[in-house]
Amino acid sequence: MLALTSVWTTILLAAAVALGPLATDMYLPALPQIGSDFGVGTDKVQLTLSLYLAGFALAQLICGPLSDRFGRKPIMVGGLILFALASIGCAMATSIETLMVCRFLQAVGGSAGPVLGRATIRDIYRPRDAARILAIVASIMALAPAIAPTVGGVLVSGLGWHSIFLVLGAYGLLMALVVAFGIPEPMRPEYRQPLRLCSLMRNYRRIGTDISFVGYTLTNAMVYGGLFAFLSGSSFVLIEFLGVAPEHFGLYFACMVVGYVVGNLAAVRLGRTLMPDQILVRGLVIAVAGGGLMAALALSDLYNVWAVVLPQALFMVGTGLLLPQTMAGALANFPRMAGSASALFGFVQMATAAVAGVLVGYLHDGTSMVMATIIAICACAALASYLLLVQRHPARGFEPQGASAN
Repeated sequence: MLALTSVWTTILLAAAVALGPLATDMYLPALPQIGSDFGVGTDKVQLTLSLYLAGFALAQLICGPLSDRFGRKPIMVGGLILFALASIGCAMATSIETLMVCRFLQAVGGSAGPVLGRATIRDIYRPRDAARILAIVASIMALAPAIAPTVGGVLVSGLGWHSIFLVLGAYGLLMALVVAFGIPEPMRPEYRQPLRLCSLMRNYRRIGTDISFVGYTLTNAMVYGGLFAFLSGSSFVLIEFLGVAPEHFGLYFACMVVGYVVGNLAAVRLGRTLMPDQILVRGLVIAVAGGGLMAALALSDLYNVWAVVLPQALFMVGTGLLLPQTMAGALANFPRMAGSASALFGFVQMATAAVAGVLVGYLHDGTSMVMATIIAICACAALASYLLLVQRHPARGFEPQGASAN
């Protein structure tokens, strides 16, 4: 077993948290082919992504409290095994409806990785240290979206879209074995919560009425909605509208990942001298600039690959700066129920992302206009959430130096 604070434990947690991005990003190049194979339109194909996000959101509300009662490891291992089995079901699907059901089940199992990865980091580290570790984890797991679309494009071109889900199933099974035999249980026994409905509702009510939690969660969810608006629409915009080959899609997608990694690494570096909320506001300004630029170019009828890719890369720099801060800030006040807080945080995050994805699919007009507009709106909504809630009610330990001393 590895030490909880070792670098290898951080890497393994990043690999578990990366399950979510892998399950979405790897099959993005396959969306047009899936629609063609099943004879359905863009809206039906994008439902496989939105249903995944919906299942991911709902499952976290159960996964988090279960981990607060039984510990992080058993719930994570069980979820990873379910993810692997559902991935095989996706590969064997013979209709779009079957694929939707298996994607939902895949999300139920896959939710264990991110929600319990966040909770585990909160178990191990203090809030401000957790923000720094989450930024490091995000930098490591950025390898997943960096290579996933390229790998997915190659698999689609060479073996068909079914092979993508077989690879995901093998990854899920491997991660289940690694977590089971490589990482100790991080949760303190005295922090375990009773598994009773009244206790769960009381915990969720306490978490959901904490203004600090609400502020950080909404700020995160709005930015995540902008991110998933891009994930939902990018393959149709780049491949169908702008003519990018599926096997080259991942190369353009990697530009966004580079932006995200730059933001994460900047967050780690700035975390040594700045308060988390100071880093957060810088990320928000950059995200708003990126989303606004993409929308302005689309409104000007300037349609080409770089008018989408470069503004989104800028948006992702801001995202990389602010996501670790909002995650750590949302969990900071709840050391004894980090699983439930992480679950509610993830539910709001994924529900918002699902809505953004559905809107992109439903309103898609064949250009980048709808996607760019939704990204810009989400970025502005995140900034408003920060100004109205987070700035007035910072998390415990995240206050400005003068305030924390009082």
